[in-house]
Amino acid sequence: MMTKPTLDIDSVAAFLSIADFRSFTKAADALGTTQGAISVKLKRLEQRLGHKLIERTPRLVRLSAQGAIFLNAAREFLMAHDRALSALSAERRHFRLGIASHMAGPETPTLLARLNERDPALTIEVRLDNSRPLLDAFDNGDLEAVIVAQEDDRRDGEDLGPEHFGWFAAPGFDWRPGEPLRLAAFLPCCQVRDIAMQALDRTNIPWNEVFVGSGYAVMAAISAGLAVGALACRLAPADTVEVSERFSLPELPSSRIMLHSTLSDTRSRDALRTLAAAYREHRSVRYDAEVG
Repeated sequence: MMTKPTLDIDSVAAFLSIADFRSFTKAADALGTTQGAISVKLKRLEQRLGHKLIERTPRLVRLSAQGAIFLNAAREFLMAHDRALSALSAERRHFRLGIASHMAGPETPTLLARLNERDPALTIEVRLDNSRPLLDAFDNGDLEAVIVAQEDDRRDGEDLGPEHFGWFAAPGFDWRPGEPLRLAAFLPCCQVRDIAMQALDRTNIPWNEVFVGSGYAVMAAISAGLAVGALACRLAPADTVEVSERFSLPELPSSRIMLHSTLSDTRSRDALRTLAAAYREHRSVRYDAEVG
């Protein structure tokens, strides 16, 4: 009688992390381990199953045909494991997380939902706001963790990488030099808004705010062709284009994405590490395309 291979939880988790992030480095960050350890676990899983699950080249990491078949079953396997562990524990945990509005991309709800599936005993309360109010709430103990832009007078926290900014507009947006530049801007006290206004003032470009709102509302106004906006390159809507060169707009300085946390229990920190890994990207694909 042929013995069926036994799946190893850590190896399956490594495979799923690589599949989700399409990167061995980001997968290792999410699991709090090293790239070498991730590779060893994947190789062990592939040997047990007798199939190549991940295809890897110097520039690309992707699922093999067998990996794509195995993906959903592997995710269900890991979720069942985590639910079983949670069922044996009456401990329910929660933490309050703040994310700067201009950094909360469309991937954030998906990541939070996935964390909830993996660990139903964990509740994450999310607050979106500008970086400064979030840091104040963190310092006052109202939030256990924040993902925010770096403040000039603050050097603590974990650096998750740079945030690059650009001027974005709908392809058909038109502006004639000499006329006030029509801007869609985030609410006052937003770091991105302040950077954009200061850059325009330094170069003596007249401007007029024609739309002020929250993150998604500003992006919708830009996509609709109502105005130009200063946005993080990785979050700019796909139907917009970078127009710095076209309109001779000033270069916007990069910032840093910082994580501040007071979490101490292992499982909450693991969940936060998974979220942080999504932001740990040194140069977004869109930024590379714009500057390359």
